[in-house]
Amino acid sequence: MIEQPSKILIIAGMHRSGTSVVSNWLNKCNLNIGDNLLGPDIGNVEGHYEDMDFYRYHEDVLEDNHQSRLGYVNRPIQNLSYYQEEKLKAITGYKSKIHAEWGWKEPRTCLFLSHYRRLIPNACYMIVLRDYRSTVNSLITRDFKYIEAKYLARNAFSRLVWKMFRRERRRRKLYNNLVSYYLNVWIVYNRELLNHMNILSERKFIAVDYNLLNCSDRETFSVLADDWGFSLQYFDFKKVFKETLISTVVDIDEFIADKTLLTTANELEHRLNKYVQTKNKSKAGCNSDPCLSGSFV
Repeated sequence: MIEQPSKILIIAGMHRSGTSVVSNWLNKCNLNIGDNLLGPDIGNVEGHYEDMDFYRYHEDVLEDNHQSRLGYVNRPIQNLSYYQEEKLKAITGYKSKIHAEWGWKEPRTCLFLSHYRRLIPNACYMIVLRDYRSTVNSLITRDFKYIEAKYLARNAFSRLVWKMFRRERRRRKLYNNLVSYYLNVWIVYNRELLNHMNILSERKFIAVDYNLLNCSDRETFSVLADDWGFSLQYFDFKKVFKETLISTVVDIDEFIADKTLLTTANELEHRLNKYVQTKNKSKAGCNSDPCLSGSFV
């Protein structure tokens, strides 16, 4: 077990679930979420706000376990080697020595939650949730942007052929090839999040839908600052949330041959939403625990 005198917030959510904008907001609220952050690219023009230490660590462990470094996998990481565990202790221990309060966001954290529960028992968690249709659409839209950028970098004739003939065919091909694949990944990640919330004390986490933070950011901030005791400064979430960057949602159901996947996803989504929609009105006053009160926003 790692001795952690500092306050730690772990931001956990599936890829393309809004963790970047939530982390941007927390950064603006004066929470240290990493000294070396992954910057913007064509798939995330506002920046990823991912701590590169955890980013590289998760990639390396996945690769050592013969899984995709990207984290698009069908199971979480069950075991850590002695070296991997000691390295994780070193990363978190060092950050706790130099920061009284800190946190991180990196989507593949969802695949390591059992280890973080064990090694950092006093950490608080912000669980960021997004419905499976929007998430899968966002993943495919990002992939399409990378493909389109290559075509648009070519000569004028190639760009014309792309826009007139190939663009929509290529987009539909991506949906045909990737919807079920990404939906399976969404299920793996969100099962881990649900299991995590079922195990944790209600005092240890909040569950948010980033789309709802436009109208509930003050309540969420209150949990962080008043209940959990993080020394933050309020920043209006609307100033970092840009609705124009949200991708159009296509009905993905038609692209899924195995309809049991849809049944599984819908049932899981329903169970997750109970955490988001529930308000825990009790406010405990215990000052001995860095996470003092449960709340669902």
